[in-house]
Amino acid sequence: MARSGVEILHTGAHSASIFDLSRSMGEGVQIVDFCIPCNPYFPTPEMFAELSRDLTKILKYYPSDASTITAKLSSVLGLHPQTVAMANGSTELITWIDHLLIKSSVAIPIPTFGRWTDQPLETGKRVDMFPLRERDGFRLDLDEYVQFIRDRGSRVAVVCNVNNPDGGYLNRRDVIRFMDDLADLDLVVIDESFIDFSDAEQYPSVGPEAVIRPNVVVLKSLGKNFGLHGIRFGYLMANPAIAGRIAKALPKWNLNSLAEKVVFMIQDHQADYEESLRLLSRDRRGMATELSQIPGLTVFPSQGNFILVKLPTDWSGVSLRDFLVARHGVYTRECGNKLGMTSQFMRLVVRPAADVDRLIDGLDDYAGDRRTSAAADPWSTGPAAAWNTGTAPASPAPWSADPAATSSSRPAPSPASRPAPSPASRPASPPSASRSGRPYPVDPLTDDSYSTAARGAGEAAEPRRSAAETGYDRRWRIEDDVTPYPPRRAATY
Repeated sequence: MARSGVEILHTGAHSASIFDLSRSMGEGVQIVDFCIPCNPYFPTPEMFAELSRDLTKILKYYPSDASTITAKLSSVLGLHPQTVAMANGSTELITWIDHLLIKSSVAIPIPTFGRWTDQPLETGKRVDMFPLRERDGFRLDLDEYVQFIRDRGSRVAVVCNVNNPDGGYLNRRDVIRFMDDLADLDLVVIDESFIDFSDAEQYPSVGPEAVIRPNVVVLKSLGKNFGLHGIRFGYLMANPAIAGRIAKALPKWNLNSLAEKVVFMIQDHQADYEESLRLLSRDRRGMATELSQIPGLTVFPSQGNFILVKLPTDWSGVSLRDFLVARHGVYTRECGNKLGMTSQFMRLVVRPAADVDRLIDGLDDYAGDRRTSAAADPWSTGPAAAWNTGTAPASPAPWSADPAATSSSRPAPSPASRPAPSPASRPASPPSASRSGRPYPVDPLTDDSYSTAARGAGEAAEPRRSAAETGYDRRWRIEDDVTPYPPRRAATY
């Protein structure tokens, strides 16, 4: 049976692009993307309007060469241009680092960003994988990792900080010590593609330390930070010898005109960028709290713009992903193809409260189908499990142009026909009074046990409580809910 366009999710080793998925689902389907980590608050509408006004010129004419764009970025960020190399996305930099700087072997903790293992394997290098343990919350112990590198004789070491997919963060002081402990290696790479989203320290980046060391590279992703994945631009920081070697290998015109336009715009929008980081940090805390109230769902602490969860034991990550897309138009990242993880894990991108409402509704819907199926027949695959076997009924996805055409046994209502939320459980607008002194019912970001809804193993599942019972408003747009640190300069240290 057809599965409402989700077949595209079962092809290829990487997540389907939003373009592939949109074409597969059909015209009129509105997809909320919880899969690709993107800054939802930047660029601002005003910036997009400016890009639109200049679009003809941007597309019609050649960009400046890479050195001109790199010099401008360095000026905006306060960096020496000889310590910076820009490329068509951080993945291009990973490719050239592998070709030019990794000679025989590389150590990498897993799970992490897949190109750090796949790229050197494709070119015949030995990849020494250091497994992060679930029981430790996937936290990286740098001392154990250094010992592993010594035992294996790895010549290059990589650390992703913030790590993808778990959102683990390492303190700046510890990362500097790690670099110095491995000063004899051919290369140490600190991938900071997601570090701008961290609010753990005021200045979390080790970029300034990398440029004065002989064997350290720091990687940055502007597409992730600025919410512009489609432009494909990133940069590295290293001492002039390493940065110059990489820059010399890159094509002279490897950056496009859109990338150039954005780089030259950034200096006028740094306050907007800092505000986007503050809003995202707020939304991360609220979203983690909401997720932690789902019975059986384990929420891991995160300093990225995504949150890792482990699904209840009777849930399937593949079937849940397909179910959410087909029934609710919600696209998520099931982690079964990540080394060091299974399909019981899912990475969910931090998004505004209204989008999280839709995600939570989908999770509740899936859980309800599982309970209904189990009650009717413990051996039945049921409506939710059918998405894992390809037997789900064919129907257009929800939020389609023609919701009435839905033919599944449990059609999802269109937005217009969805019942209005109860004022007690889902207020239409934020309360006017400040809640700055009122704690969240559960705060998995500060709970070292990263427990399942703050429950111990084997305890009975606690029913999800309403906002009236917990004092928590799902729409957490509260102006006084700010990060505890002063703003940082955009995408720098």
